[in-house]
Amino acid sequence: MTHQYCLAVLPGEGIGLEVVEAALKILQQVARLKGFSVEVNYGLIGEPALETCGNFFPEETAQLCERSDGILFGAVSRGGLLELRKRFDLFVNLRPIRTFDSLLVKSPLKTERLKGVDILFVRELTSGIYFGASGRAENAKGTYGYHTMRYYDWEIRRIARVALEKAKSRRGLLTVAHKENALPHLPWSRLVKEEAEHFPGVVVEPMLVDNLAMQLVINPQYFDVILAGNLFGDILSDIGGAIVGSIGLLGSASLNANGFGMYEAIHGTAPDIAGKGIANPLGTLAGVILMLQQWSEQESAQILIQAQENLLAKGYRTADLALQGKEILVNTEELVELFINELLIL
Repeated sequence: MTHQYCLAVLPGEGIGLEVVEAALKILQQVARLKGFSVEVNYGLIGEPALETCGNFFPEETAQLCERSDGILFGAVSRGGLLELRKRFDLFVNLRPIRTFDSLLVKSPLKTERLKGVDILFVRELTSGIYFGASGRAENAKGTYGYHTMRYYDWEIRRIARVALEKAKSRRGLLTVAHKENALPHLPWSRLVKEEAEHFPGVVVEPMLVDNLAMQLVINPQYFDVILAGNLFGDILSDIGGAIVGSIGLLGSASLNANGFGMYEAIHGTAPDIAGKGIANPLGTLAGVILMLQQWSEQESAQILIQAQENLLAKGYRTADLALQGKEILVNTEELVELFINELLIL
């Protein structure tokens, strides 16, 4: 029997509309080839939702997502995303960073330090400073703003268990980003080590976040799984764009305890190139690959990975990957067409 999936699609704004449509075309092609189907239902989020519904994340969109097997997300400039994460308790954010041999020269880092890099960021996504008490106020010293970084111990423990499980299935090294010399009341290191007692094969290595940022640039091949809170994970994982050659190549999955997830590129709306048809859809496609893996459509995910590697090896490049040598510049539509053709011959 053909497996049928229901997908909520929230393109958002800017290049979100373009990269989501591009990724959907490729997804539908691999679905036809591999014998499953995907029903697509669109919803509003961000500025378009505010203009139409008076709310960045309207209830209609939330209910659409609730009826779905997953969410494919584009990009928003402000509003909607945090509300979506909180509504579905998408506390696990997975951000893989894997280099391509054909793109090593695109990175500003030394090529010999990049080959074989395969890092998985596990970022806590529904707590920390982005969700803490915040505001503007005034006292005798003047007007000020504040944001509060708060983590319950159970929130750290539950994301730690996810990261430990991931490390167990990989190389067995879990690096924990922290800043306990300045933030001693957020004991990430201790709590993760306590949870690690149930994962005897995993080595836990706490590392100050500033040193971790430096080491990601100096020696990215060293790392396996990196666990970080919301703020640190947001910043550190963007270094992955420099490692692989473009932030436009990176995708992520945001999951809750039941395995329900939202899938997206990690870039923003890119208003400077929106509507020009030159956006790189591979970041959103990386999110689609994570979605297929979550749905246990492993063969479909693998064929997308292989097709992408083949096209990059043949020299096809979008505008974010500056041309060198015999490389071939393609726009969004052309890359999708090439991708679909590649799928047909694999």
